[in-house]
Amino acid sequence: MQGETAVRILDAANTLLIDRGYSAFSYADIAEIVAIRKASIHHHFPTKAALVVAVLRRHRERISEGMKALDQGIDDPVLRIKKYFKYWEECIEGQAISFCIGALLGVEMPSLPEEVQVEVRIHFSMLTEWFQKTLKAAAKSRKAELKGTVAAETQALIATMHGAMLTARATNDPRIFREITHLAIDRISL
Repeated sequence: MQGETAVRILDAANTLLIDRGYSAFSYADIAEIVAIRKASIHHHFPTKAALVVAVLRRHRERISEGMKALDQGIDDPVLRIKKYFKYWEECIEGQAISFCIGALLGVEMPSLPEEVQVEVRIHFSMLTEWFQKTLKAAAKSRKAELKGTVAAETQALIATMHGAMLTARATNDPRIFREITHLAIDRISL
């Protein structure tokens, strides 16, 4: 378990990553937000890459917990996907989290340190696994009609979700996310 200072550092880094991306924030920015010295940040996270890996792991753990709750609490697999999209819709509309950090870092892959790239790939693998499992269940239970393979439909949903986040951000219109993701669900629902 991490101490309060480490959590505050992670929270600040999380916000800065969403607002600016990997390359456009520094430990000086975090030190100012958290009101500590840069040396204190280095004590908890020796490198920027280590800090971003920790942020991404925490993000992935939270997403994974949410997916497990959906799996355990909702029988209908299409409704699970709708609820997952609804989570992001509420985050974007409420400006709690305007973008998935995994997707955001995926855009910067070529310039990221290797250890961050590994975590981004793990994040996308987790998303892929959950969406594939959920879509297979939806097709098997005749709740969805897949136009392509489960693998292709999975990637189409993930790309649609992340693209909808990007479009909502670029247009400064959070309703766009809802409209795009509802169309994606309607396309496969029976």
